[in-house]
Amino acid sequence: MTNFAAVFIKSLRSNKFFMNIYLGNLPYDINEGEIMELFEEYGNVGSVKLITDKFTGKSKGFGFVEMSNDEEAKKAIEELNGKEFKGRKIAVNQAREKTDDNRGGRNFRK
Repeated sequence: MTNFAAVFIKSLRSNKFFMNIYLGNLPYDINEGEIMELFEEYGNVGSVKLITDKFTGKSKGFGFVEMSNDEEAKKAIEELNGKEFKGRKIAVNQAREKTDDNRGGRNFRK
């Protein structure tokens, strides 16, 4: 990808043209292609990101999908949240913005 394309995509995402969707309780053997297929039934998927353990490379059971159309994204959330997929009821919600609240890290006092 060219530098221009990377900057353009980053600017699109920062301007909220993409809805970021959180996926939880995913089967550990799922792959990004399966998630892409599942969400493409509802519209255009910009990206899929499974979160994996940095040492083992295995899925942590959650991830994110970006969709370019809010209405399609909302329909996907509504219809997929709580749906059974590969033996697990998946959680599908609009992702919240990352906050700087020191979650999961060490709480050192200044």
